[in-house]
Amino acid sequence: METTITPAEQPSVETIWAMMQDTAKRMQENALQLEKMEKQYRETDKRISRLGSRLGEIIEYMVKPNLLKKFGELGFVFTKVYTEATIEDKINNIFTEIDITLEDGDKVMIVEVKSKPDVADIKEHLERMQKVKKHADLHNDKRIFFGAIAGMVVNDNERNFALKNGFYVIEPSGETFNITVPKGAYSPREW
Repeated sequence: METTITPAEQPSVETIWAMMQDTAKRMQENALQLEKMEKQYRETDKRISRLGSRLGEIIEYMVKPNLLKKFGELGFVFTKVYTEATIEDKINNIFTEIDITLEDGDKVMIVEVKSKPDVADIKEHLERMQKVKKHADLHNDKRIFFGAIAGMVVNDNERNFALKNGFYVIEPSGETFNITVPKGAYSPREW
Protein backbone atom coordinates (compact mmCIF):
# COMPACT_ATOMS: atom_id res chain seq x y z
CA MET A 1 0.00 0.00 0.00
CA GLU A 2 1.46 3.34 -1.06
CA THR A 3 1.13 6.45 0.98
CA THR A 4 0.89 9.67 -0.89
CA ILE A 5 1.24 13.09 0.59
CA THR A 6 -1.07 15.69 -0.74
CA PRO A 7 0.27 19.18 -1.39
CA ALA A 8 -1.63 20.42 1.65
CA GLU A 9 0.24 17.93 3.89
CA GLN A 10 3.71 18.82 2.61
CA PRO A 11 5.68 21.16 4.87
CA SER A 12 6.38 24.55 3.48
CA VAL A 13 9.84 25.72 2.53
CA GLU A 14 9.72 28.05 5.52
CA THR A 15 8.91 25.15 7.86
CA ILE A 16 11.74 23.04 6.44
CA TRP A 17 14.12 26.00 6.72
CA ALA A 18 13.09 26.57 10.36
CA MET A 19 13.62 22.86 11.12
CA MET A 20 17.09 22.95 9.53
CA GLN A 21 18.02 26.06 11.51
CA ASP A 22 16.77 24.43 14.71
CA THR A 23 18.82 21.30 13.94
CA ALA A 24 21.93 23.39 13.24
CA LYS A 25 21.44 25.27 16.52
CA ARG A 26 21.13 21.99 18.44
CA MET A 27 24.27 20.65 16.76
CA GLN A 28 26.17 23.78 17.82
CA GLU A 29 24.90 23.42 21.38
CA ASN A 30 25.94 19.74 21.38
CA ALA A 31 29.38 20.67 20.07
CA LEU A 32 29.79 23.23 22.87
CA GLN A 33 28.68 20.66 25.46
CA LEU A 34 31.12 18.13 24.03
CA GLU A 35 33.92 20.69 24.15
CA LYS A 36 33.11 21.46 27.80
CA MET A 37 33.07 17.75 28.63
CA GLU A 38 36.44 17.23 26.92
CA LYS A 39 37.90 20.16 28.87
CA GLN A 40 36.57 18.72 32.14
CA TYR A 41 37.96 15.31 31.21
CA ARG A 42 41.43 16.76 30.53
CA GLU A 43 41.35 18.63 33.85
CA THR A 44 40.24 15.51 35.72
CA ASP A 45 42.97 13.51 33.98
CA LYS A 46 45.56 16.10 35.12
CA ARG A 47 44.30 15.92 38.69
CA ILE A 48 44.42 12.12 38.72
CA SER A 49 47.94 12.21 37.28
CA ARG A 50 49.05 14.66 39.99
CA LEU A 51 47.40 12.48 42.63
CA GLY A 52 49.20 9.38 41.30
CA SER A 53 52.47 11.30 41.42
CA ARG A 54 51.78 12.41 44.99
CA LEU A 55 50.97 8.81 45.99
CA GLY A 56 54.32 7.78 44.52
CA GLU A 57 56.03 10.45 46.61
CA ILE A 58 54.21 9.26 49.73
CA ILE A 59 55.37 5.70 49.07
CA GLU A 60 58.95 6.93 48.54
CA TYR A 61 58.91 8.72 51.90
CA MET A 62 57.37 5.71 53.64
CA VAL A 63 59.84 3.25 52.14
CA LYS A 64 63.07 5.25 51.95
CA PRO A 65 63.89 5.51 55.69
CA ASN A 66 63.82 1.74 56.20
CA LEU A 67 65.27 0.54 52.90
CA LEU A 68 68.85 0.34 54.17
CA LYS A 69 67.73 -1.78 57.14
CA LYS A 70 65.42 -4.03 55.10
CA PHE A 71 68.00 -4.68 52.39
CA GLY A 72 70.59 -5.16 55.14
CA GLU A 73 68.47 -8.07 56.38
CA LEU A 74 68.92 -9.55 52.88
CA GLY A 75 72.72 -9.24 53.04
CA PHE A 76 73.19 -5.90 51.28
CA VAL A 77 75.29 -3.22 52.96
CA PHE A 78 74.06 -0.08 51.25
CA THR A 79 75.54 3.09 52.72
CA LYS A 80 73.89 5.71 50.50
CA VAL A 81 70.28 6.29 49.57
CA TYR A 82 68.92 9.13 47.48
CA THR A 83 65.82 9.96 45.46
CA GLU A 84 64.98 11.52 42.14
CA ALA A 85 68.22 10.91 40.27
CA THR A 86 68.43 11.49 36.53
CA ILE A 87 70.74 10.41 33.77
CA GLU A 88 70.96 13.00 31.00
CA ASP A 89 73.74 11.80 28.74
CA LYS A 90 73.25 13.80 25.55
CA ILE A 91 76.44 12.49 23.93
CA ASN A 92 75.26 8.87 24.14
CA ASN A 93 71.53 9.67 23.97
CA ILE A 94 70.74 8.05 27.34
CA PHE A 95 67.98 9.67 29.39
CA THR A 96 66.14 8.23 32.38
CA GLU A 97 64.79 9.09 35.82
CA ILE A 98 65.34 7.00 38.93
CA ASP A 99 63.01 7.17 41.93
CA ILE A 100 65.30 5.72 44.62
CA THR A 101 68.95 4.65 44.41
CA LEU A 102 70.80 2.65 47.06
CA GLU A 103 74.59 2.28 46.80
CA ASP A 104 77.56 0.67 48.44
CA GLY A 105 81.05 0.18 47.05
CA ASP A 106 80.24 -2.39 44.39
CA LYS A 107 76.44 -2.74 44.27
CA VAL A 108 73.60 -0.41 43.28
CA MET A 109 69.85 -0.98 43.73
CA ILE A 110 67.57 0.99 41.39
CA VAL A 111 64.03 1.22 42.83
CA GLU A 112 60.99 2.24 40.77
CA VAL A 113 58.08 3.47 42.91
CA LYS A 114 54.45 3.35 41.76
CA SER A 115 51.21 3.51 43.70
CA LYS A 116 49.97 0.42 41.81
CA PRO A 117 52.58 -0.90 39.38
CA ASP A 118 51.35 -2.62 36.24
CA VAL A 119 53.11 -4.78 33.66
CA ALA A 120 53.89 -1.73 31.51
CA ASP A 121 55.62 -0.08 34.51
CA ILE A 122 57.73 -3.19 35.04
CA LYS A 123 58.68 -3.34 31.34
CA GLU A 124 59.61 0.34 31.53
CA HIS A 125 61.82 -0.42 34.54
CA LEU A 126 63.53 -3.19 32.56
CA GLU A 127 64.32 -0.58 29.88
CA ARG A 128 65.53 1.83 32.58
CA MET A 129 67.87 -0.83 33.94
CA GLN A 130 69.30 -1.38 30.46
CA LYS A 131 69.91 2.37 30.13
CA VAL A 132 71.53 2.58 33.56
CA LYS A 133 73.82 -0.35 32.75
CA LYS A 134 74.71 1.05 29.32
CA HIS A 135 75.56 4.41 30.90
CA ALA A 136 77.65 2.67 33.59
CA ASP A 137 79.54 0.62 30.97
CA LEU A 138 80.28 3.73 28.91
CA HIS A 139 81.77 5.35 32.02
CA ASN A 140 83.77 2.31 33.14
CA ASP A 141 81.49 1.81 36.15
CA LYS A 142 81.93 -1.89 37.03
CA ARG A 143 79.42 -2.02 39.88
CA ILE A 144 76.63 -4.63 39.85
CA PHE A 145 73.14 -3.18 39.38
CA PHE A 146 69.94 -4.70 40.79
CA GLY A 147 66.35 -3.57 40.30
CA ALA A 148 63.31 -3.34 42.55
CA ILE A 149 59.66 -2.38 42.15
CA ALA A 150 57.88 -0.70 45.08
CA GLY A 151 54.12 -0.26 45.19
CA MET A 152 51.35 0.55 47.61
CA VAL A 153 49.23 -2.13 45.92
CA VAL A 154 50.92 -4.94 44.00
CA ASN A 155 48.64 -7.50 42.37
CA ASP A 156 49.72 -11.15 42.05
CA ASN A 157 50.14 -10.91 38.27
CA GLU A 158 52.43 -7.89 38.52
CA ARG A 159 54.36 -9.32 41.49
CA ASN A 160 55.00 -12.55 39.59
CA PHE A 161 55.98 -10.67 36.43
CA ALA A 162 58.43 -8.51 38.37
CA LEU A 163 59.93 -11.52 40.16
CA LYS A 164 60.25 -13.47 36.86
CA ASN A 165 62.22 -10.52 35.51
CA GLY A 166 64.60 -10.63 38.48
CA PHE A 167 63.25 -7.61 40.37
CA TYR A 168 62.88 -7.40 44.13
CA VAL A 169 59.29 -6.46 45.04
CA ILE A 170 58.68 -3.97 47.85
CA GLU A 171 55.14 -3.71 49.24
CA PRO A 172 53.40 -2.69 52.47
CA SER A 173 52.90 -5.09 55.32
CA GLY A 174 51.24 -3.67 58.41
CA GLU A 175 53.14 -0.61 59.62
CA THR A 176 56.22 -1.42 57.55
CA PHE A 177 56.91 -3.22 54.27
CA ASN A 178 58.23 -6.50 52.96
CA ILE A 179 60.77 -7.18 50.25
CA THR A 180 60.12 -10.28 48.18
CA VAL A 181 63.26 -11.76 46.67
CA PRO A 182 63.12 -13.55 43.30
CA LYS A 183 63.74 -17.23 44.11
CA GLY A 184 64.05 -20.61 42.44
CA ALA A 185 64.19 -20.35 38.67
CA TYR A 186 63.91 -16.58 38.99
CA SER A 187 66.97 -15.33 40.80
CA PRO A 188 67.76 -11.64 41.33
CA ARG A 189 68.90 -10.25 38.01
CA GLU A 190 72.20 -8.43 37.74
CA TRP A 191 72.84 -5.72 35.22
